Amino acid sequence: MSVESFDPTSQAVSVTPAALAHFRRQLTNQPGKSVRVSIKKSGCTGFMYVIDMVEQGAESDVHYQLDDQVELLVDQNSLAVLSGTQIDIVQEGINRQIRFINPNVKDQCGCGESFSVS
Repeated sequence: MSVESFDPTSQAVSVTPAALAHFRRQLTNQPGKSVRVSIKKSGCTGFMYVIDMVEQGAESDVHYQLDDQVELLVDQNSLAVLSGTQIDIVQEGINRQIRFINPNVKDQCGCGESFSVS
């Protein structure tokens, strides 16, 4: 039997270059704001991802400076579910969409808006 431990100093959530460029564009007209990622209970499957542009996150948020323009804040209460998640931007036709590639997801609803981890 092994025991896994969470190391908050390692980056729990990664961001692809395409997603970083997207966040950089979003923050261009919002100086002083950061990207905050969390989850909330929602939908038919259990949880949904939440991305906010915030001036200040919660005191307990984990901070990752992605580059000189983009800071990623991750809700500490969401870390167990988000650990190992990669945020990407995918283009389908003329539409761009944020995609979460989360190894902890066990099931998703049909529309892809909510997910479960158990």
